[in-house]
Order: sequence, then C-alpha cells, then structure tokens
Amino acid sequence: MVDALGVAVVGFGWMGRVHTQAYARVPHHFPRLGLRPELVTVAEEVPGRAEEAVERYGFVTATRDWREIAADPRVRAVSITAPNFLHREIGVAMAEAGKHIWIEKPVGLTVGDARAVADAVARAGVQGAVGFNYRNAPAVEVARELIASGGIGTVTHVRIRLFSDYAAHPDGALTWRYERERGGSGVLGDLASHGADLARFLLGDISSLTADTAVFVPERARPTGATAGHILATGGELGPVENEDYVSCLLRFASGARGVLEACRVSVGEQNNYGFEVHGTKGAVFWDFRRMNELGVSRGTTYQDQPVSTVYVGPGAGEYGAFQPGAANSMGYDDLKVVEAHRFLRSIAEGTPYGATLADAVHSATVLEAMSRSAESGSWVDVHP
Repeated sequence: MVDALGVAVVGFGWMGRVHTQAYARVPHHFPRLGLRPELVTVAEEVPGRAEEAVERYGFVTATRDWREIAADPRVRAVSITAPNFLHREIGVAMAEAGKHIWIEKPVGLTVGDARAVADAVARAGVQGAVGFNYRNAPAVEVARELIASGGIGTVTHVRIRLFSDYAAHPDGALTWRYERERGGSGVLGDLASHGADLARFLLGDISSLTADTAVFVPERARPTGATAGHILATGGELGPVENEDYVSCLLRFASGARGVLEACRVSVGEQNNYGFEVHGTKGAVFWDFRRMNELGVSRGTTYQDQPVSTVYVGPGAGEYGAFQPGAANSMGYDDLKVVEAHRFLRSIAEGTPYGATLADAVHSATVLEAMSRSAESGSWVDVHP
C-alpha cells in the first residue's frame, strides 16, 4: 500500500523547479518508499510564475501568499526555496503548522535564523531536511567511508574549493543575493555553506579558523523587473554590492587535521569547479563535482611516488544503484536532489531523520558566522557548535 503525501513548494525560481521535478521522479527511482508525493499547491509572489507551475507541472492550486499553504490541511510537507531572508519566517510557520519541511541552505541569514527553524521543527515533532546536495553524491559517500575506515591513514589536511563565474559579469543584476538585508552573506551563504558542510561531513567538527573576504565587483545595476537566476541588467541605477564575492579560510579540525576552504562567485573561467582533496598519512582521495561519479584514490605504503587511481563508483555506492545499473554511467546534479527528496520523504515515512538535517544547517551557519567574525577581526576564531 502506497500512501499519498500532499506536498507544496514555496518559491518557484530555478530551485523551486528542481524540488518539484525531484518529487515527481522519486517514485521512479525509489518505488518501495511507501509514500507517493502529490503536488498540491505552489506559492510564488511574482505574477504568473505560480500559474505557470500549475500548467507545466500539475500542481492542483496556485497562490501568491505562502501563508495559505500553512493553513492548507491537504499539505503535509513543504519545500522552502524562497530567498534567504524569508527562510526563518516561513520555516518556523510551516513547522508550527505541523508541516514537514525541506528547506534550502543556508536556512536564513544568521545562526539565529537557522537555530530558530531547527527549534521549531524539534518542538513540532516534524521532519526537517536541508539542501546540502553535494554530500549526496555516491562518490562523496564512498570518500567518507574510505576516510573513516583509515583507508588513507590519519587525515593530515584537506582543501575544499567552490569556484564559479555566475556573478563574474559586471552587468550582473543587483538582485537580493547582493544585499545584506535580504541575502545576508554573499558567497559564504551561497557556496561556502556547502564547503562547511562537506568539511564536517568528511572530517568532523571544525574547532577554529581564520578567514579573509573581498568584494571584487563593488557595484551592479538594479533590475527593472522580476528576476530569476543570475540575469544581466544594463542601464539601471547602480547600487553597492553589500556582501562578499570571495572567501579564503584556514581550518583547524577537532581531530588535529588542517584545512583550506576557498570559494568565489566571480571566478572568470570557472564553471561549478567544486571539489576536495583529502590527504592522509598513507594516501589521499580527490573529488571533482564536474566528474561527479569518479574518485581519485591513492593508497599504499610507498609514500613517495605513490600513484593515483581513478575509481568509477557503481551500484554499491550510496544511492547510485537507484539511477544506473553499472559503474561509469553518469549521474547529474538533479539526481542529487532526487536523492535528497527521497531521504526527506523516507524520514517522514519512518519518523527517523535521513540525510542532512536542520542540525547540519546550524553547524554550517556557525562556521560561516565564525568566518565573518574572523574576516572582520583578522584573527583566529574558535568555532562553537
């Protein structure tokens, strides 16, 4: 017996569409889940977008007011893919209304925002999932297992990079992402939040850090209409970019390992160059998102001139088998969100959290806040989970 679960999506930009498509695909890849998501309603304040979602994806109803979803008894689970400044208000309201929530990172503008949503979820006894999708890559899960088993010895240091060019064009519109009041931090919340989560997922807690940030495109043109994604705008009134384009950070882990985390949204020539290199006393493991289903692995006892082998993950790795029958068949970004949707729905079905939770969002936000304080003070800062 498969039970229907009414779901809603709040915010229908690109990420809202990704969540919607993930819900639709879950039964195809995970037929034994026991829950079948049904698209009940979509909320979007930009005129026409919600109605388009109804026509294109099959939602039953559309609204411009997300509060109607909180009051809708048909809806049991909600995706929150609205801008960052709305995360806290919507997340708390949905949890208090008894809705399970799948919310995009960074979960608000501050640690306080993330913790408020986490506390509301805990009080309500609902499930809360967070969009840290890169940890869902089967190769990343294999890397974690390899590290935890001592396969590369004791970890000595890690380098995590997240470079993109989505904001590199000087004519990129001055959207909410560049404003402190609505976007909070810049590349910290957008990309470094993933890096902080990956660092902890792979190596455990970060104990202290020191960071430096910079703004390389100080002014942008204000858009004259509704925006979606990273559009260009010319001729509009120029306004200041209020948050950082770039961050570099030195990390100290509770284990004694050291690390470097670097992220930039204005890296000309870089398109989604995300990945990590973890080094240990007996080997190393390398992952590049652009070759998502591969790992570079070096293991042995030769130490010097030790080779690196390319390992193609297969059906035994993470959720790979739900998508492809054999190693070296490609998975993509949207597949990671299907994995995320499945784990969210499984959490609801079984009453036990699977995948990234609001607690992980609080940990990531704590690291980001420490980076901001360090960049302001120019000193090392302790990280307190």
